[in-house]
Amino acid sequence: MSVRRIMGTETEYAVSGAPGGNPVQWSFDVVAGASTPRTRHIRWDYRQEDPVNDMRGMRLDRASARPDMLTDEPQPHVTNVIAPNGGRIYVDHAHPEYSAPETDDPFTAVVYDTAGDVLMEQAARQAGGLQLHRNNVDGKGASWGTHENYMLSRSVPFGQMAALMTAHLVTRQIYTGSGRVGIGERSETAGYQLSQRADYVHMKVALQTTFDRPIINTRDEPHADAGRFRRLHVIVGDANRMDVPRVLKLGTTSMLLWVCEHAEEAGIDLTGELEALTFVDPVEAMHRVSHDLTLAQPLPMAGGGAMTAWQVQVALQTLAYETAAAVYGTDTRGEPVWPDRSTRSVMAMWKQALLDVARIRHADGSERLQLEAEGSRIEWLCKWQIIERLRLRLHPGESFDESLRDARLASVDLRWASLDPQASIFDRLRGRTERTCTDDEVRTACGEPPEDTRAWLRGTMVDRYPEQIRAVSWTHITTTDDANGRQWTLDMRDPRAYTRDDCTEAVAQTSNAWSLIQTLCQQGGA
Repeated sequence: MSVRRIMGTETEYAVSGAPGGNPVQWSFDVVAGASTPRTRHIRWDYRQEDPVNDMRGMRLDRASARPDMLTDEPQPHVTNVIAPNGGRIYVDHAHPEYSAPETDDPFTAVVYDTAGDVLMEQAARQAGGLQLHRNNVDGKGASWGTHENYMLSRSVPFGQMAALMTAHLVTRQIYTGSGRVGIGERSETAGYQLSQRADYVHMKVALQTTFDRPIINTRDEPHADAGRFRRLHVIVGDANRMDVPRVLKLGTTSMLLWVCEHAEEAGIDLTGELEALTFVDPVEAMHRVSHDLTLAQPLPMAGGGAMTAWQVQVALQTLAYETAAAVYGTDTRGEPVWPDRSTRSVMAMWKQALLDVARIRHADGSERLQLEAEGSRIEWLCKWQIIERLRLRLHPGESFDESLRDARLASVDLRWASLDPQASIFDRLRGRTERTCTDDEVRTACGEPPEDTRAWLRGTMVDRYPEQIRAVSWTHITTTDDANGRQWTLDMRDPRAYTRDDCTEAVAQTSNAWSLIQTLCQQGGA
């Protein structure tokens, strides 16, 4: 379905409080602040999680796995809250985390991703005196994740998918990076770079996510019919604040997964196409792209020669156009007949992003400061403009990199990421950035689940019958029949089922959770 597919985001937040406090306890306090007395007892059902299953057709021995990989082992404390919108709020590796509910569109996904910021900021206020930041680094060696999840056909060969995604994930930083002060994991070198996450990536392909982080994560846990689907879990993205890079991050990645699924139908030799887009060293290329403010660094290619990140992105966009033209046909202008509005919009935004990057590349420092339109769409540029204007006032005549040793300049990074409207630089500038969703849509998404995925039923049941819900996961809901103590579990492995259209009538006709599950099971659930 082109850019339309089941997708979702996960965001770990930095948490801070009074000096001498315990960040781990703060994280638990934030999650507790997101709960209510009616929902606090609902546990997360870990039984469907399978963290040691590898897409490459193997399983990691549990004894060899790092303890933080074993997410199917319940935590000793209650750390989960089912959000009113069908998402999940919990403690993950000592960070409070929000997992957005499943959506089937990148624009909707960004609405629910942004809603998470609102819910988490409310939870931090409820916890009292705590601050949350939507970022990925502390500048002292630690990094935490902002993850993307995409459902794709299991028929796609893993090698093809991994090769295409590597080319994309390494280079998309030029328009999706959120910007970072400091070079190296511990900011060993003064400077500014495109991405917060890039320096913490050290492997091409691997199963783990918290140690030697890979470009391609191979965890095979689809949260759907495993015979038909796999889930691509992307861990190398940034915690963007602006709408446009978030839509582009989700939309372009989804589009290229569609290319993987349809290249053969289009008569395209994808393996051959990817030979020209394979880096000699993808990890080194990822670091080099992030560190290159000129946007012109050549990246050595395995087949010989070199390409810039921008050239790789142009080649990927061209590949998407060629595949779509073959599958959908073209209109009188030669444009592919895109199947839906979301896809047309994402492809137009991708084209604009590459034009923006080209304009930035060919502008000198003073000209870059004046690029208002580009700065409203490219987050790393917008942040750089703020830092550069402040630097010119504080350190006239000094070099850019050396000036960034000034803690006042580095603090812009932290204040940009703050969820506190009173402290956040971004919140003051939000109105000057290009929006893809409205504040009203975000407010609605805080309390109402998406209507066209299984998240609708999950959110609705937790809202209507919280006392009767025993456990929840992405794929199952378990409730207890008060009359006889029997447990009823609804199998929801199809993420496109149990939507508002599917379930409204059944919800209206039942007065309790177990009767609703029985009704839905009779209609085809399990």
